[in-house]
Amino acid sequence: MNGISIVSDTNPLIYLLNGSDKAAEYLNGKQIWISAISELELFGKKGLTKYEKQEIELLIESCFVAELSSGIKNIVKELLQTVNIKLPDAIVAATAMYLDLPLLTFDNDFIRIPDLKLFILEK
Repeated sequence: MNGISIVSDTNPLIYLLNGSDKAAEYLNGKQIWISAISELELFGKKGLTKYEKQEIELLIESCFVAELSSGIKNIVKELLQTVNIKLPDAIVAATAMYLDLPLLTFDNDFIRIPDLKLFILEK
C-alpha cells in the first residue's frame, strides 16, 4: 500500500490491539486518521481492563481524529440516502471521502460505496 496518510476503519485498530501482524504491517509508518466514531467504537468491548483502556488511549493519541464536521455530515447524509450502509460505517467512509484519503478495513461492506478509495485486508 503506497502513500503516507490513510483513514483506518475500527477493525484494523482492534486487530492491531490484539497483536495482528497483518494490521501492524499496513499501519506501520503511516499517518493514521480515524473517525470520531472509531475512537468511540474502540471502547465498545465490555469489561475492558485498566491496561486495555490505556492501550486504546495510547493508540488514539498516535492517530489524528477527524471530528464530525459539517462537511463529513453532508457526505454521511448522502451515503445514507444512496447506499445500504450502517450509520457508523457511513461516518467512517464519509471521513475518508472528506479527507480524500484511502480507507483501510477488513470489512467488505464498503465496496458498495462509489468513489471511496479502499484497501480491504483479508483476515
